[in-house]
Amino acid sequence: MQPVIGITPDYDSSTNRYKLHQDYVSSIINAGGYPVMLFPATLIPPFIDGIVFTGGGDIDPLLFHEEPLPESGEISPFRDSFELSLCKCAIEKNIPILGICRGMQVINIALGGTIYQDISVQTDSKLKHSQQAPRDYGTHSIFIEENTLLSALWDKQKATVNSFHHQAVALLGDGLRISAKSQDGLAEAIEHMINSFVVGVQWHPEAMQTQEQKKLFSALLKAAEVFHANRR
Repeated sequence: MQPVIGITPDYDSSTNRYKLHQDYVSSIINAGGYPVMLFPATLIPPFIDGIVFTGGGDIDPLLFHEEPLPESGEISPFRDSFELSLCKCAIEKNIPILGICRGMQVINIALGGTIYQDISVQTDSKLKHSQQAPRDYGTHSIFIEENTLLSALWDKQKATVNSFHHQAVALLGDGLRISAKSQDGLAEAIEHMINSFVVGVQWHPEAMQTQEQKKLFSALLKAAEVFHANRR
């Protein structure tokens, strides 16, 4: 049986519509999973074997106990509330999680961490983190920490990724560690040190579609298969 992977969609409050990019769906299907879209509900559906938290807009700074800076972008309180509660519940149940871009920040905030509301204002970074290039093209390097899930998965110390963000992980949440950094020292990937598979990446692997990036989804599916077997 194919592992069932829930995907969190973006939400447009002006039209009351959900949105989901095909790349997320294709990446899960190609890795051997069955994708379903997740909507706000009291409980996680019992058939879910893994979850992908997708990219999107900024998270309300009040949720990590900060006042909003002028550079902070548009927020979606509806999506924030849903994803943070979903993430906390999934971590408690040890459901495998892959957080992408905003999704990585959701993981961190759900575990009590914070984010930089704007990299250019709150850090000394001189690196271009919001690229002007095709989505499938990598524009800056990341440096992978030893003895992490990411280093075991890729078996390398350096890789090139795409980049579409102006915010980044600041204070790490409980139980997390950094598994990759960019040249300016900002976190590019995080992982949970206790749960079997809770990984966040700041780039968009679903858009790059390289063999290297596909391994992230394959690893999620492998963890989901184990979760499904243990649940039964």
